[in-house]
Amino acid sequence: MDISPQTPALPAQSALIEAHDLQFEVVGAAGRVNILRGVDLRIGAGEVVGVVGPSGSGKTSLLMLLAGLDRPTGGALTVAGHALAGMDEDALARFRRDEVGIVFQGFHLVPTMTALENVAIPLEFAGAADAFERAEAALGAVGLGHRVGHYPGQLSGGEQQRVAVARAFVARPRLILADEPTGNLDRTTGTQVMELLFDLREKLGTTLVLITHDPALAARCDRVLRMEDGRLVADEALVTAQ
Repeated sequence: MDISPQTPALPAQSALIEAHDLQFEVVGAAGRVNILRGVDLRIGAGEVVGVVGPSGSGKTSLLMLLAGLDRPTGGALTVAGHALAGMDEDALARFRRDEVGIVFQGFHLVPTMTALENVAIPLEFAGAADAFERAEAALGAVGLGHRVGHYPGQLSGGEQQRVAVARAFVARPRLILADEPTGNLDRTTGTQVMELLFDLREKLGTTLVLITHDPALAARCDRVLRMEDGRLVADEALVTAQ
């Protein structure tokens, strides 16, 4: 995989993500539930930021807002120069295609597509004529060049997550969002996947926002954000981050 960024990287001091009084609530049978309660946040281009906190604290909801998969119900959110609250669904889809790669805990591969086809999805959406060539190179970069024609059901959990990592990086987005990417893997396999994720991020200079319950992973980040009850309660810079 070509490890040079597809789009010019923003200067390291520039904010890739800015949130002001960010709020998110959902309405269910029990009424309104406040998920995020006024989050203020700034993440610079190229930063690696860990997000920690108890279950139900709003971590995943924050990532879904950053990805443009959910809409804030209050406040302002800008990601890579895009004010997400004012964008329609088509614009949000283009934003995700061009700016964001996502690695989920549950892999989220299309079971009826081969590894090659899964990785090529974002490139095909972008109309890239060389989508499959680039997807094959991306699979080679994650050590799966020999598995391009295999379906997810023929791959181990670690291999499926490597496919997901390749898919997240293949379009060389500015932002990678990872939600407990090792949660369904054993420790050894999870460590291998995270080494791969951090290695690709470093080579591309991509901003990474990582939800984790693993203190060792959090310690590798530049900063750690702690969330509780829908609020950002701590923002700690780690001077020993690697």
